[in-house]
Amino acid sequence: MTCVEQTTLKRAGVGLRACDPTKACAGMTLFTTMGSNSGVHLIDLNGQIVHTWDLAYPAIYGYLTERRTLIYNGRLPSDGGTFLDSTPWKAGVLMEVDWDGEVLWEIHHPNHHHDGIRLANGNVLLLCLQEVPVRLAQRVPGGTPGSEFNGRMYADYLVEMTIDGRSVWEWRSWEHLAPEKYPIVNMHDHRSEWTHGNAVAELPGGNLMLSFRHTSTVMIIDRQTGDTLWEMGPPLLHNQHAPSLLANGNLLIFDNGTHRGPLPYSRVLEIDPATRDVRWFYEDTPQIAFFSPIISNAQRLRNGNTLINEGASGRLFEVTTDGEVVWEYVNPYFSGPAARGQQNAVFRAYRYPEVP
Repeated sequence: MTCVEQTTLKRAGVGLRACDPTKACAGMTLFTTMGSNSGVHLIDLNGQIVHTWDLAYPAIYGYLTERRTLIYNGRLPSDGGTFLDSTPWKAGVLMEVDWDGEVLWEIHHPNHHHDGIRLANGNVLLLCLQEVPVRLAQRVPGGTPGSEFNGRMYADYLVEMTIDGRSVWEWRSWEHLAPEKYPIVNMHDHRSEWTHGNAVAELPGGNLMLSFRHTSTVMIIDRQTGDTLWEMGPPLLHNQHAPSLLANGNLLIFDNGTHRGPLPYSRVLEIDPATRDVRWFYEDTPQIAFFSPIISNAQRLRNGNTLINEGASGRLFEVTTDGEVVWEYVNPYFSGPAARGQQNAVFRAYRYPEVP
């Protein structure tokens, strides 16, 4: 028995770590521990819980709608027999619940992972995974040789469904993307997946924005034809997550930098899609002090500040345009078997105006 806390993140301190109420953007922050049943929490700037949703499925992440409802990506139980079952980002269920946790609708899909959203037309869009033909897999460059899952490679596709579970549209990455043009960028990444999608977003007008981690690519596809309208990748992006469209037309991207050399570090980029110039960025000093090799996101706030989720360590913080940290909170809700270590990872976090 030890009297010293053995979980490093807990020992460093959790909960509210800093707050400058004169500079932080007013509102409430939504987050949950990935893979946990610890609840979806809404906290104020003082780190006090305002509301919690306790839901039936372990979490991927959730977000609030204008109707005060919660859209929630959760993980269905599995037998561990498939590649997707073996991953921490398997999902399987997308649902909408009201303020009191009453389920309004619920959709299940065995290939759903990472992300699912409600579309403007009332349908839902799921990010899904499927095995690709062997001949196509052989054309994909990069990654660690021989690291396929039982000799198989998987790639992403999108499924649009009605809330009663009918599939009405699909887009398959391998039918639109040439393997030779989109290699697995890092030699350290496994070849079980080609693209490794981690985000999908609907843009005004209905086109879709996607993030593919293994190819370090963000792209916008035409909703009608499935063709690529715009894309950006290496060397600027490195295993990025969660691109979002800003009011000024720029893109905000969490650039993880998982294998960036000589030492890896993360940063947040605001990119002008027309010129591809970086208009704003945040990184720490020293750079390695801010690093999440997986998950994570960033959100531009109403006052011009940026909320950043350093997901792997559950650290949520807000910075000004000058990079000044004005609010910081570390997720205190840990989960996971003690033998494997406890974790407080947050897939995504969002700040909302005061919720009545």
